[in-house]
Amino acid sequence: MSVSAERPRVAMILAAGRGERLRPLTDTTPKPLLRVRGEPLIERHVVALARAGIKRIVINLAWLGPQIIDFLGDGARYGVKIVYSEEQPRALETAGGIIRALPHLSPGPFAVVNGDIYTDFPLETLEAARDRDAHLVLVPNPPQHPRGDFGLEQGLALATAEPRYTFAGIAVYRPEFFAGYSEGVLPLKPLLLRSMAAKRCTAQIYSGQWEDVGTPERLAGLNQE
Repeated sequence: MSVSAERPRVAMILAAGRGERLRPLTDTTPKPLLRVRGEPLIERHVVALARAGIKRIVINLAWLGPQIIDFLGDGARYGVKIVYSEEQPRALETAGGIIRALPHLSPGPFAVVNGDIYTDFPLETLEAARDRDAHLVLVPNPPQHPRGDFGLEQGLALATAEPRYTFAGIAVYRPEFFAGYSEGVLPLKPLLLRSMAAKRCTAQIYSGQWEDVGTPERLAGLNQE
């Protein structure tokens, strides 16, 4: 680890979404509890984070949240402490959910992982530069997202750089990244664009296994591999 970077000691798994594209599977099962090769997506993340040395994990909940609590419990069997952040009566989107959970995530940098991805990314390698507010993991564009999200230039994530890559839903943020925003429904992209414009958002490319489990077809494909 660079002397100018810090590793996160806390992580958040985003698990509040309705999973509209995965219906009817998500009508009765929350998206993060869908199974790939017999293992719920969210359990895979918890195990990977624990292996990476993360001791406290925050999970936001909205749609069918009690099922996630019943399955994971307090995290003791994984060697971690799990804290739940409720978002009723509706999910607050990514940034809004993180802002609500900030009291459990501060004061240092923290990792955030989307609950609906399947990946072997080595979470123990995540770190945040001390003079930046965010660090993103980008992946080569999958067939369903050919135009990507952001570019990468000299280690900085940029909105306009080419070629473009897809945001993997894995990142490290500092609380300062969310400064000036109040709790409520808030998407993440405007905050990322602000950070990129200020050259305060770094990124890396990961070319290993990664899949956005966003449709029944992609879920079935993973289970057939």
